[in-house]
Amino acid sequence: MALRETLAEIERRFEALGPAVEQRIQSDEYLVLVRKAFRAWDEADTGEKQRYIANVLVNSAGTRVCSDDVIRLFIDWLELYHEAHFAVIREIYQNPGSSRYDIWSAIYGEPPREDSAEADLYKLLIRDLSTGSVIRQERDTNQLGQFVRKRPQRKRPGTASSTMESAFEDSKPYVLTELGKQFVHYTMNEVVTRIESHRQSTVE
Repeated sequence: MALRETLAEIERRFEALGPAVEQRIQSDEYLVLVRKAFRAWDEADTGEKQRYIANVLVNSAGTRVCSDDVIRLFIDWLELYHEAHFAVIREIYQNPGSSRYDIWSAIYGEPPREDSAEADLYKLLIRDLSTGSVIRQERDTNQLGQFVRKRPQRKRPGTASSTMESAFEDSKPYVLTELGKQFVHYTMNEVVTRIESHRQSTVE
């Protein structure tokens, strides 16, 4: 029943995109994505993941912001990450520059103790998404788009903290990477919007 409803929804959204997608959805490259996506859909343990996978299929038919290799990576992410990861991604997408404290507070409310299982899990979520190149700490860039090194802050004598950095640290802002933004674009947007016409043309 769920699969039938998903297929009907995908077909309806294909029709809304118009005849321009016909060649794309019949191509061998797209059918490879379909097979991979439905294997992931079948193994998904929540309706949220299944909805994101359906979004990938529709959005990758309707726009070509990034290559099919990247789309396959996004499907891998949907299999790998948990709904708790997606909650963090959504919060940073909606509020770029949020600190770890801001993100936790918006999703869960008052932060728990530093030595709690919840704090350990939260550090794991942030680490997973950071090492996976989905999120990063906000950095300045130069005119060429290169990241500028931060000047090290000089420590004043006698000011060293006796405690480790909090899981809910409140001074370092986080943003999505460009790859993370594309992931949101393809998986969490019900209606495709093109991210920059010139970027699309270079992919096509």
